[in-house]
Amino acid sequence: MASTKENLNIAFAGESQANQKYRAFAKKAEREGFPNIAKLFATTAEAERIHAEGHLGALDGVSSTIENLKAAVAGETYEYKEMYPPMYELANSENHKAKRMFKYALAVEEVHAKLYQLAIKAAEQGKDLDVNQIYLCPVCGNIEFGEPKENCPICGTLASKYIKY
Repeated sequence: MASTKENLNIAFAGESQANQKYRAFAKKAEREGFPNIAKLFATTAEAERIHAEGHLGALDGVSSTIENLKAAVAGETYEYKEMYPPMYELANSENHKAKRMFKYALAVEEVHAKLYQLAIKAAEQGKDLDVNQIYLCPVCGNIEFGEPKENCPICGTLASKYIKY
């Protein structure tokens, strides 16, 4: 029999995946001309996020900002050093379309880890990051501090396509 902690981890993963899947479904429904179905998917995605956040809270999965940053560095580092390399290699050897996003994720997760490390240094000094703007590449997920001047170094997307946060 599973423990409550094991059940919470399973539930958190399932609700998190449902959130992302329903968000993608909402985008597709919108593109296909079904705005109300898109709203249903989007609303359900938010409900799943609420569930996931509740499960994460019950797992005591949110700590201080510095501890959260350290957890983020560990997760991103695991992804680019251990998780994605064999996934990319296999997809590439099979010439599977997944190789494109695996390759992007492999490169971008390292960028994310480095940015989180900068944030740790700032937070440990009691400071916030010294950035005015943060931009996201909508294709590969690369993040730039400050307005990107050139095309994405990971996937080549035009700098003008980046999303400002």
